[in-house]
Amino acid sequence: ASAAIKRYVGLGNALNATALNAIGTRYVCLLNATELEAIDAPSLRLASLDPSACSQETKNILYEKAKRAFSNQRHLPAYYELILPYLGGAPAVDLKALSKDNVNMNVSTFVTLRRESLMSLTPQEVQGLLGLNLPELAQWQYRAPVREWIRLQKQSELDKLHIGLTGGTQEGYINIVTSKFTALSSAPLGTVAMAFHLLPALLLSLLMVSILS
Repeated sequence: ASAAIKRYVGLGNALNATALNAIGTRYVCLLNATELEAIDAPSLRLASLDPSACSQETKNILYEKAKRAFSNQRHLPAYYELILPYLGGAPAVDLKALSKDNVNMNVSTFVTLRRESLMSLTPQEVQGLLGLNLPELAQWQYRAPVREWIRLQKQSELDKLHIGLTGGTQEGYINIVTSKFTALSSAPLGTVAMAFHLLPALLLSLLMVSILS
C-alpha cells in the first residue's frame, strides 16, 4: 500500500478527496510528512479519515489541514463534529478556545488529545470541554494521562469541579530543587554559621595569648 501511494504521488497525481477516500483510515498513517503536506486542505471536506491511530506528527499535520478546510464554519455548531476526528493534533490554544463552545467532549476523546496540549489545560477549561461528560473524568483519575494532569493542578481548583478528583498539589506545598553542586562542607549549616560567628572571638583570644606570652 505504501509503495502504491508513493507511485501514485510520484506520477504527479494530487492527493485530492477521491485519492484520500481511496487511501482511507486504513492507510492514512502510511503517508509521510511530504505526502501529508501535499494534501489540498479543502479536499478534507469530502474525505472520511480518522488519524487517531497515526503518529503524533501525522495527527499534527492533518489537524492543521482540517482546521483550514473547515475554517469558514469555525463559529457554527457543526464545526466541532467536523474537526473532531483530527483533534488529536490540536495545540493547546485551540482546545482552550473550544472549551468556551459547550462542545461536551467525550472523555474517550479527551484522553487521546495531544499530551502537551492536555497538560496545559486548567480545571475550568477541562470543565468547559467536557461539559455534561465531566463526571466521567473521575473514572480516569488513576489512569494516564488524567493522573498526570491531576498532579499538575492545585487541589483547591480540582475541588471546584465537585467530581471527587484527588492527587493535586496542596496549598502551601513548595517544590525544593536541590543544587547540582556539591556542598563545600558536609557540616550542618547551623554549625558552619556558628563557626563563622565565633571566629572573631577566637582570633582575639589567640592574639591576647600571644601578647601575654
